[in-house]
Amino acid sequence: MLVKTFVSLSLFTLLGTCATEKYSTKIKNIKNSIKLVDSSLVVKYANTITPEELSTHLYAFASDEFRGRKVGEEGQKLAAQFLKDYYNSNGIPSPLGKNNYYQTIPASFFPKDTKSSENVMAYIKGSEKPEEVIIISAHLDHLGINENGAIYYGADDDGSGTVAIMEIAEAFLLAKNAGHGPKRSILFLHLTAEEIGKRGSEYYTTYPTYPITSSIANLNIDMIGRVDGFHKDNNNYVYLIGSNRLSKELHYISEKVNRAYCNLDLDYRYNAENDRNKYYMRSDHYNFAKHGVPVIFYFNGEHEDYHKPSDTPDKIQYNLLKKRAQLIFATAWQLANQPHRLALDTNHELLN
Repeated sequence: MLVKTFVSLSLFTLLGTCATEKYSTKIKNIKNSIKLVDSSLVVKYANTITPEELSTHLYAFASDEFRGRKVGEEGQKLAAQFLKDYYNSNGIPSPLGKNNYYQTIPASFFPKDTKSSENVMAYIKGSEKPEEVIIISAHLDHLGINENGAIYYGADDDGSGTVAIMEIAEAFLLAKNAGHGPKRSILFLHLTAEEIGKRGSEYYTTYPTYPITSSIANLNIDMIGRVDGFHKDNNNYVYLIGSNRLSKELHYISEKVNRAYCNLDLDYRYNAENDRNKYYMRSDHYNFAKHGVPVIFYFNGEHEDYHKPSDTPDKIQYNLLKKRAQLIFATAWQLANQPHRLALDTNHELLN
């Protein structure tokens, strides 16, 4: 009896080892299948994202004028107009046509006493597969003004993500104007109402400008201009959340792009399934993930000024913000220009 048990356990162990080796081989094959495209062009146009321009945009966006950008209020409307004017003046069109950069969201979609608001959208049409869309998103709203009259500037949350998208969009435009436009379309999506429950992204994914099935990935940016307590001695990092949840190819593309161009430390501690902070569910990417769109959430972690009036532009580390924005730009470039569409795990030929 003892011999039989030993043989059975040995067979089970062997089968388990084979299964593990087989899976590890599949992962290795995915990694080997990823070929970076247009490396010299990626470097050239990533370098047009500068700390000086990020700073100029952010000091305007997180200023007294926009009064904390509370959803539906005058300051948020002015912030939306600021973004519209930027895209219009730079010749980056709206997917809605003509001069309409707003996806209007009625007050009835929001909690009681919240006024109507708008997502702001611009895009660059793909040259070969325009129906396939990469969405780069960040929320434009914040908390407004407190009862003592102090403005919640939201420079990091999420002014940093907002101005990163502005610079990323300009980099893609410069490339397009030089004859190097993306093969797939790129939607630059500034979402409202994140601070009241991700309602802007919920509205977009319910009433998408492009079919959700045509959205190949969402790269969502929410706070990438500061450093948290875990990284005081090494600020060369960014948290990535969700990158491997729906598409391991996306995860390994992200890592390969980072090694090639940026060499940031990619910290995955908040991507754990049991993360007590539940960050995976707390920003706008989650509404895309719920609809089966592969996502990456870029995040610097919370700091002492999180959701306080003291989250101001002078505390942003602009060189670090630049580097993180360049990573997102380079990742989007790869997704937009590689020969095949990014694959979900359920559809990936090397996993099935």
